[in-house]
Amino acid sequence: MYGILRDGPTSGALTIALAHGAGAPMDTPFMTFFAEGLAKHGYRVARFEFPYMAARRTDGKRKPPDRQPVLLESWRAVIDEIGASRLVIGGKSMGGRMASLIADETKVRGLLCLGYPFYGAGRKDKPRTAHLKTLKTPTLICQGARDPMGDHDSVTALTLSQKIRIHWAPDGDHDLKPRKASGFTHDQNLTAALDAAAAFLAGL
Repeated sequence: MYGILRDGPTSGALTIALAHGAGAPMDTPFMTFFAEGLAKHGYRVARFEFPYMAARRTDGKRKPPDRQPVLLESWRAVIDEIGASRLVIGGKSMGGRMASLIADETKVRGLLCLGYPFYGAGRKDKPRTAHLKTLKTPTLICQGARDPMGDHDSVTALTLSQKIRIHWAPDGDHDLKPRKASGFTHDQNLTAALDAAAAFLAGL
């Protein structure tokens, strides 16, 4: 596992641990925007990489994600290092989904998911949401309204725990990016999602 990349004050009321999505590392512009933005709100942010992504930094080879048990053990190691009592976990797409699978088990304070893969692209008939029906951890999901892995109409039809709140980015895709014709901008959607995340964290 790659070393933890930290932003924000060491004395923040909460630490937010964020994992990357399946295809891109922890220091993409998207991940950096949220890490630095939450840090400016006074939170400590810790980003990390799963083993397959960390290996890419040394050998330059693109590999598929590690198997789920490895991803979950990576999360548990991060939670053990930071401590669950003042910790919110989450991240982009796959990283947030893996966090959601162990949030209740590890008794973290909250869950913050950025572009959640409710189902695989083109696989609305096979939602990955069984555990989200009974989730007890306070959760915010920032989701693009036309995300191919969880658009507005499909997600609002699902049965989800009352602990889950969803912030919708107008016309946003999996990266919350809208089409030009929508009248919205990517910056507007990102900023609104960051504001929603900051408000959610303040409420914890």
